Amino acid sequence: MSRRAVLFFLCLVVASIVVQVSLLPVFVRTPFKPDLLLVILVFIALRVSFEAGAPLAWLLGMLNDVCSGLYIGLNAVTFLIAFLVIKSVSDRLYADSAILFVLTVAGVTLAGFMLNLLLLVIFTASPGIAYSMFSDIFPRLLVNAFVASIVSAFPGFDCQLESQ
Repeated sequence: MSRRAVLFFLCLVVASIVVQVSLLPVFVRTPFKPDLLLVILVFIALRVSFEAGAPLAWLLGMLNDVCSGLYIGLNAVTFLIAFLVIKSVSDRLYADSAILFVLTVAGVTLAGFMLNLLLLVIFTASPGIAYSMFSDIFPRLLVNAFVASIVSAFPGFDCQLESQ
């Protein structure tokens, strides 16, 4: 990636963390908060090479863990697995498609939910964790898909970040 793309990506991540951590909790109820870092992860997985994207996926997951207050490494593992799965399939698909982007964000939201639930059930002894997670999945899925559709409407969405 060029220096300009790296700087733009860094500013985008910092802005999304600020919005997700400080602004959205004040104005939006918990199940209706979009996961902006997950949308960025899916964009990276569809557009960036494996060598640059895998460490970025891990770092985005760690940033999500630090800002969410959950167990450190839970979202990092989920984001890395999601990146690897998307990257293994994206070479066979038209990755510039807006519909593919929205469907991939919805699929990663659902798969990340299932993987987080599985890891929490295996490694924790919290009795009500499954119910609290199941009550939030449908609104979160719809909001993430809506945010992905807004992102795909931006003018530069169909441009490649780097030559592959």
